[in-house]
Amino acid sequence: MADVHVGSWRDPKLKELSLDAFLEAIDESIHSKVDFILISGDLFNTALPSIDHVRLVVRKLKEAKEHGITTYFIAGSHDFSPSGKTMLDIIEEAALGVNVMKGNVDEKGKLHLNFSVDKKTGAKIVGVMGKKGMLDRKDYESLDKTNLEHEKGFKIFMFHTSIDELKPDYMKEMESYSLDFLPRGFDYYAGGHVHIVENKNFDGYKNVIYPGPTFPASFSELEKLGCGGFFIYDDGKLIRKEIVLKESLAVVISVDGKDITQAKKIISEKLDGIKPTDKIILLRIYGKLTSGKTSDIDMNRVVSSLYENGAYFVMKNTSKLFSQEFSEVLPEQSTPDEIEDKVITAHLNQIKNDFLDERTIVKTLIKVFSEEKHEAEKNADYETRLRRDVDEVLK
Repeated sequence: MADVHVGSWRDPKLKELSLDAFLEAIDESIHSKVDFILISGDLFNTALPSIDHVRLVVRKLKEAKEHGITTYFIAGSHDFSPSGKTMLDIIEEAALGVNVMKGNVDEKGKLHLNFSVDKKTGAKIVGVMGKKGMLDRKDYESLDKTNLEHEKGFKIFMFHTSIDELKPDYMKEMESYSLDFLPRGFDYYAGGHVHIVENKNFDGYKNVIYPGPTFPASFSELEKLGCGGFFIYDDGKLIRKEIVLKESLAVVISVDGKDITQAKKIISEKLDGIKPTDKIILLRIYGKLTSGKTSDIDMNRVVSSLYENGAYFVMKNTSKLFSQEFSEVLPEQSTPDEIEDKVITAHLNQIKNDFLDERTIVKTLIKVFSEEKHEAEKNADYETRLRRDVDEVLK
């Protein structure tokens, strides 16, 4: 399994489902009497998760250990911390898991990794952690693959990065590495980071697996995947185990070319025809209205009606919903900076404002909102800092 992201999601309901999915995955592993568990990065959503989440994860890993199941893991881009501090170190210190990225760098800068050998099966496991901003590239480029490829026995390589040969078209802008960055000749390649379900064989690379997240981490992932899951490998046979805690239902509604009255009617009729009871509703409304404002649709009322009919949770996406008073302008393909500048320029003065220099204000706000949370910074402090910086810009 990979991309568990315990602690992800802002909403408490989805945060709980994300944790429950991990607990369910361990329960199913125990029930299936697996020999060991692989977690290919991002067990936690942050390098320093909350104590409550750590306590529940530790309790579950302890339960697996009591059933004779060892857990092997690598850090992911979310688990990784430039300071070297990570909760995974505590888990290993408590003998509840084994970090399989172990080795040394020689005087020539070559990275030499050592296998972790599973006592029960003799399987030899090794891996490279994921790092934010593709900083793990240096590890792959300096990796001495010779000893890894010459090692005999059943071998597993764990990785947490995007691979060119398995990357879907809709992720084409994501940075990735060629498959030959990985050592050849292993029996199983346990991947993470890319939230897709994939299982392929290549020349020299057998069983290259992306198991997908144990619980989807975004609106679009819930649309594409519907649920989370993981793989069980049984003597050459791969079994996909889905984790369905709540059924998700995607509702896509087009109001393109409709006036506000027609749009409201279409939305109402569409929602009347679904049964949202105890489901996660993914509501996507798109199109360009011929009259009225998008706010006239009253999305709050639409969402409330779904909850009144028993929906467990409602997520809405109106990013592609426009009215005549605001026209979206799409630039020709260019560099990201040029695209950003063209989009800002094309949309200037479409909304009345009192800015002396709207372009500068917009570009400065983009920079402010791009600021990430500092290490160990609490959410409340992060939000306060952002609000303060935005206020300063708007002054």
